[in-house]
Amino acid sequence: MKLIDALGAEHRPLSAHETPRIVSLVPSLTELLCDLGLAGCLVGRTGFCIHPADTVRAIPKVGGTKDVNIEKIRRLAPTHLVVNIDENEKPAVDTLAAFIPSVIVTHPLAPRDNPGLYRLLGGIFNARPAAERLCAAFEKEYAALAALPPQPVRTVLYCIWQDPWMTVSRDTYIARMLELVGMRQWQAPGSGKRYPAFAWSQALADQVDEVLLSTEPYRFTEAHVDAIENRTGKPARLVDGEMLSWYGSRAIEGLRYLRGLTAP
Repeated sequence: MKLIDALGAEHRPLSAHETPRIVSLVPSLTELLCDLGLAGCLVGRTGFCIHPADTVRAIPKVGGTKDVNIEKIRRLAPTHLVVNIDENEKPAVDTLAAFIPSVIVTHPLAPRDNPGLYRLLGGIFNARPAAERLCAAFEKEYAALAALPPQPVRTVLYCIWQDPWMTVSRDTYIARMLELVGMRQWQAPGSGKRYPAFAWSQALADQVDEVLLSTEPYRFTEAHVDAIENRTGKPARLVDGEMLSWYGSRAIEGLRYLRGLTAP
């Protein structure tokens, strides 16, 4: 996992009398901050930060993950900004870094990055006991998943969008989650992109054993499943995008979800 301070400084834990003012532009990390007991420190979040619903309802929205309202964030006077390399735009983060004292840039690439993420935020915001509880819960679910009988390796095509159709590369958190249950993500030939576009063809269909249609960011439905099965002749199914792509505390439930995501 890559953890970068946009200002080039080391993060120091807050003293007991300091109260941070946090803006989170990452839905899964907003949920993690709440599960660390830091909801009262959150002064801003994106419209996509929807969990935990009852808690985030009271936290002001500052736009989306890609189109943040810079001036609204400025008025909130945050002391900390939490962002992610894949989800947020660097120019916007650079602009925010000019007036937010501490910017925490994250880039989890694998499920095993989660305990370090819990401890990072728990250490910065004086929530170490809560972070260790999450670490223990993660390790329990990870061990339960590892104890399953070995799964047959299958090539899957994980779809995140249509018009254009888009998938994920093997160098992503999603692909590494799927690998835990023997699902090897199809790799777009000749593409170095982490989220490449692709075109359906018989040659592509011949390379995959199953198509997975994520419920986010595009809201695929059972109608899409039927259409893909008719088009490719391969089995397809809906999968919960939050469970497979949200790192942070949601990853604990995500590991549990993976146990049910075995060969059809």
